[in-house]
Amino acid sequence: MMFGKDKALKLRVDTLIGKSSRIDGDLVFEGGLHLDGRVTGNVRGEGAGAATLSVSEQGHVEGSVTVANVVLNGRVNGDIHAESRVVLGPGARVEGSVHYGQIEMAMGAEIRGKLVPVGAGGAPRVLDDPKAVTGRYTVTETAS
Repeated sequence: MMFGKDKALKLRVDTLIGKSSRIDGDLVFEGGLHLDGRVTGNVRGEGAGAATLSVSEQGHVEGSVTVANVVLNGRVNGDIHAESRVVLGPGARVEGSVHYGQIEMAMGAEIRGKLVPVGAGGAPRVLDDPKAVTGRYTVTETAS
């Protein structure tokens, strides 16, 4: 699911973890991983290509996520480190900081933690007001 048509992230699924599956321990993958189930441990994408983690509305990660691209419609209780792109759908819930190269959030997405923009190589970018990216965020519709 993409919100901006001009910069659509191509989702490739090499591995699928079904909604009735549960993994206890760290998970390392290459390519594309789609998660409908639950992972209690850290999730890390590796390999020469840009790895992508896609988490459905039923998907849940109890641990940190380190991958080039994340498309989240479920829940992550831990920090997200995505040097390239993070796309948060309306059902996305993050209890932790989000380190991102680019970020896209739909109305209804929630983050309870810091938003930390990163530059090339994952180094944090300097912002004028660091307080502006700390706290709880919920994207809601505003009246014009």
